[in-house]
Amino acid sequence: MIRTSAPVEAPAAGAWEELVTTALLGTDRRTSPGVPAGRQAPAALLDAAAVQTVRRRAGLRAAPAAERPHPAPEDPRPQLPPAAARRLTMLLADRPGTAGGGRRGTAPDLMELLPQWLAAANARGYAAPPQALPALLDAARGRTDLRPAALAFAGPRALWLARLNPDWRFALRAAPGSGAALPGPGEAERIRELWEEGLFAERVALLAALRERDPAAARELLAGTWATERAEDRLMFLDSLRTGLAPEDEPFLEQALADRSRNVRATAAELLSALPGSALAARMADRAAACVAVDHTLGTPTIAVEAPHECDAAMERDGVVPKAPSGRGERSWWLGQLLEAAPLGTWPARLGGRTPEEIVALPVADGWQGELHAAWCRAAVRQRDARWARALLGAPAAPEAGGPGAVSLAERARLLGTLGAAERADWVAGFISAHGLSEAFQLLGVCAVPWAAPLGRAVVDALNIARDAGSYPWSFSGVMGLAERCLDPAEASRLDGLLAVPDEARDASPGAGGYWAEAFQRLVTTLRLRAAMAEELGVLGG
Repeated sequence: MIRTSAPVEAPAAGAWEELVTTALLGTDRRTSPGVPAGRQAPAALLDAAAVQTVRRRAGLRAAPAAERPHPAPEDPRPQLPPAAARRLTMLLADRPGTAGGGRRGTAPDLMELLPQWLAAANARGYAAPPQALPALLDAARGRTDLRPAALAFAGPRALWLARLNPDWRFALRAAPGSGAALPGPGEAERIRELWEEGLFAERVALLAALRERDPAAARELLAGTWATERAEDRLMFLDSLRTGLAPEDEPFLEQALADRSRNVRATAAELLSALPGSALAARMADRAAACVAVDHTLGTPTIAVEAPHECDAAMERDGVVPKAPSGRGERSWWLGQLLEAAPLGTWPARLGGRTPEEIVALPVADGWQGELHAAWCRAAVRQRDARWARALLGAPAAPEAGGPGAVSLAERARLLGTLGAAERADWVAGFISAHGLSEAFQLLGVCAVPWAAPLGRAVVDALNIARDAGSYPWSFSGVMGLAERCLDPAEASRLDGLLAVPDEARDASPGAGGYWAEAFQRLVTTLRLRAAMAEELGVLGG
């Protein structure tokens, strides 16, 4: 016997909305057509909704086919070694905060190692595996500090993906020209076209790239449109002249001193003051020299200071800001700006032929020492004067943690930035040996990675001393985190003796020894992991 299906009635208009309303109100308060009332109503309603769902899906009309995206561009760089590709997957899969609570345990923080891994991979010129690009872009989206290295490693395919996913549009904003290559040295017409018609980000990138390879051409390009640029754009463009700053830039910067924007004038003045032979530097030297002299009438030669009594129009034109910040005296504010902008070569001749070390050691009358030395610190950083930086830093083992002229840890860190990497590491190692780790975090942050052997030994020794003192390791968590990322992996073997839980002294914090053993175990594990990462990438020396 042949069975025939009963004809299926077409659903009434609005049947789906009726079912949704019934589900929201409840079958005890409302019934829909075709759904019987009573105890079976809920099940009948769900059956009707299932049938209606199939009908709705089957009844969808096909939409016009969208245009297929163009294939992703090829990445000509060499592929990652398989072991390094697996390591990248592990690093990207790690998520911060998974351990919970304040105790980190012994597991390395993989996300904190990702920047170092990316830097090493970029240095070797590897291309990112295509399957890793989504996770890499997600990581860069969540951490702006990762973006430059992550996008450089991800390459052109990341930009192709970013055009397809709004969540990754940051990659297009961070890549001038949406990944288009900047014009080369011989493409004068393309350079001119991009400069005159490009987006702001493209123009900034073009000017920066041109400044790197041909400073004079970049300056001439900027000068050609300077008068028509917006004030905020002029400020950004002017900042690019820091790269390759030279005496040839002085005429253009002198013109910028008359700019209608105060911020542009201030930036031009700062750049000119970084040129010791500029006319502005000479004007500032004359003004500053009139304020500082050696007084020989007090028995001991003493620096006497007479701050300016006014800020005239000529000073304003040269970048001196007349209005002092809240809580700051006007005269000291003006003095600090003059001293910061005056060439440091002014002072030996002005102050009796003394060396920077001898000048810094002189007493200063009337409480002006802090202001005077702080301004000289800023001048040493601006002019990249290593000799004055050494004088102001003083000996790392000085009785006080600060040098004779530095006024803060941040100031000392900036002064250290003027020294070479080896000298910087030696100074910080001496500071830690004399004063411990409590004030060393900012200083360690300016040291080259991996830390030089003397610095690494000083940090490990200081951590060992802190452990023996019986305090908790949480007081040194910042330094410990830096050590995990910056200590030379070769130092791991020196830490094996610190992995055991020490006998606790009577006055030690309860359980501190166990926490220290855990922290050192994490440090050793991280160092060995970094060594493995370097080997997988083919990087010698970790």
